[in-house]
Amino acid sequence: MRILVRGRLRRGNPLRRRSDVVAAWSTLGVAVLLFAGAPLAGVWAGLWAHRQAATVAAVQRAERHHVRAKVTRNPSRPLPAADGQEDPRRATVRWTEAATGEHTAEARVPTGTRAGDVVDVWIDARGHGVGAPPGDAAVWQHTVTVGGCAAGGAALLVVLGHGAARRTAMRRRLLEWEREWARTGPDWTSGAA
Repeated sequence: MRILVRGRLRRGNPLRRRSDVVAAWSTLGVAVLLFAGAPLAGVWAGLWAHRQAATVAAVQRAERHHVRAKVTRNPSRPLPAADGQEDPRRATVRWTEAATGEHTAEARVPTGTRAGDVVDVWIDARGHGVGAPPGDAAVWQHTVTVGGCAAGGAALLVVLGHGAARRTAMRRRLLEWEREWARTGPDWTSGAA
């Protein structure tokens, strides 16, 4: 590749135009950005997303606690879900804690739960039923998704930018050729008549 780059960038060809040199350097810059810059952007964004998601998960783990509760009333109808599947139902549950006594709250319970069943629920500091805090798998899934999207977005931005630059360079190159042909064209065509 070194010979190819050296040959394209430093060749002393009298037909070489300034636009040819710019095109060669821009192609080299695009290659560096695609193979080094885009992955680095993905890693940076992934690390940032991991810190944020891990912080949110730690806060939620600190605010919520897991209890075994008895369902006191049959669950309501399923909650509507965006993906067309049934969400868990909500039901009144009761549990007892040694320090604070007996508690009752509305919480999400699995589909098919009936009154009298014992279920696992997550409760927040105010005693409301909430979803489970995100686990390590969810944090890493978020990290990989954000990192991959950032790397893909950076690569797309580089490719689109390079395409726009090439289009502009091609217009400029055609204008240069047109000017030079206007200057030298009559010398070529006047003797033929």
